[in-house]
Amino acid sequence: MRIQRYLDKETWRKFVFDHPQGNIFHTVEMFEIFEKTKGHKPSVWAAVEGEDRVLALLLPVEIVLYNHLRRFSSRSIVFGGVLWEQSNEGCKGLNLLLDKFKKETRSHHLFTELRNISQTTAVQDVLHQNKFFYEDHLNYLINLDCTPDEVMQNFRKRTRKHISRGLRKGKVNVEFIQDRDRLYDCYDLIEKTYQYAQIPIADVSMFEAAFDVLAPKDMVHFVLATVDDVPVATSVELLYKDTIYGWYSGMDRNYSSFTPNELLMWHILSWGAENDYKVYDFGGAGKPDEDYGVRDFKAKFGGELVNFGRNKHIPSPVFYKFAEFGYEIARRILLS
Repeated sequence: MRIQRYLDKETWRKFVFDHPQGNIFHTVEMFEIFEKTKGHKPSVWAAVEGEDRVLALLLPVEIVLYNHLRRFSSRSIVFGGVLWEQSNEGCKGLNLLLDKFKKETRSHHLFTELRNISQTTAVQDVLHQNKFFYEDHLNYLINLDCTPDEVMQNFRKRTRKHISRGLRKGKVNVEFIQDRDRLYDCYDLIEKTYQYAQIPIADVSMFEAAFDVLAPKDMVHFVLATVDDVPVATSVELLYKDTIYGWYSGMDRNYSSFTPNELLMWHILSWGAENDYKVYDFGGAGKPDEDYGVRDFKAKFGGELVNFGRNKHIPSPVFYKFAEFGYEIARRILLS
């Protein structure tokens, strides 16, 4: 068994596609997107046996939020979590992989976070041994393996009423955009939403890369809602296997009375049910012990509340606390 920093693309694709927990964030295509995104630096770490038997795969993305505060704002995010062969050898490979990763990157970032989007109970002991400690983090999964009408029946009564009224009035138009230039309408809405919430937003280069790399393969949908041709709400959806992943969204709050977000979601979910997708992954719903307005919105659509959590490794807890305090002050100044 060996740890290597590269992987043949066909071997990589096959491992992810054949694995029951392989998701969009494990794909070669998402790696290419992060490579093209300003402030993002992805890397490949794989435990391999023999010629091409992949036992474990780790795809961390180093993200620097503010270049002039690099020491305080550099973090390593493993979107979609780790992927391991579901066997004793796979667990051993993951253990070796994490140990190697920690030793070689301990001074590179404040922390490494595994953002799990499927069950990781089988390897929590391995993660804990390597000081990747578990934290609760919620998500909603919506069943699409049914008719659109059945999807709608799972919505809360008030939400169904808002959608029915919006469809009747016909003021909100929802479309999958085909013209690359229109992705900037989507980005503007997302950027304003994140600025309002005082959350850093990825550079527009990420969305450009997503359109260029994923759209030709029908692995992304940029969905835009308009009122009288004015962009009012958007959602960027990733598609892989039988799952639709909610990635980024935004809305012009001046048009909230038109309930464009509810109509947008209905358009996405009904399309998914009609096109043989099985699950809609809402992309996170926050920590259970913290108020989170976005969770309240997502709860309206009647999905299953799950807690796959996250695992975080902090090489230097003392410096992390210091940097976290300094970063929060700087963030508020820069985003104000």
